Amino acid sequence: MKTTSLRELFVMQLQDLYDAENQLIKALPKMAQASSSEELRAGFEEHLEQTREHVRRLEEIFEQLGEDAKGEKCKGMEGLIKEGSEVMKEDMEEAVMDAGLIAAAQKVEHYEISGYGTVRTWANLLGEEEAVSLLEQTLSEEKDTDEKLTGLAENINVQADEGEEVEGSEEERPKASSRKTRSSGRRKSAA
Repeated sequence: MKTTSLRELFVMQLQDLYDAENQLIKALPKMAQASSSEELRAGFEEHLEQTREHVRRLEEIFEQLGEDAKGEKCKGMEGLIKEGSEVMKEDMEEAVMDAGLIAAAQKVEHYEISGYGTVRTWANLLGEEEAVSLLEQTLSEEKDTDEKLTGLAENINVQADEGEEVEGSEEERPKASSRKTRSSGRRKSAA
């Protein structure tokens, strides 16, 4: 069946987000369990509760629109969750695993931010003011979660890097500061 209006596309994208959020509800407990960082685990658990609220808001929007929440499976989220699952199957040091989990979670957040930003804009164009308000709340929470993950990554990535085993002596190991100096310094001409 041909999609002929922005409203139809809006409903389809809401259904996509609804499925994405429900997939995430199943994935977040596994990510929390795989985390060694208490802060990261707590963050995943907190976001699980937020995600349940996101689903509730979407259901409210579907009710207001008189539409069914069920649609096609969200293949984008399915792929992102599969990538995250593959990270969890790897044999990694704890901090490295946490860094990988954060990377996977931020991909999900960016996907959701994009989706919610789009449907919020369409809801505004379509005059769906209540939907705009609900979608804006969710969009704001998704952005906050992304910022929290970035904050956690600042420490966890350093821990992952420090725990990394590198073959060779300390002298053979390149230092980040010397790489920066070499790459950003100007070459002096031979005079």
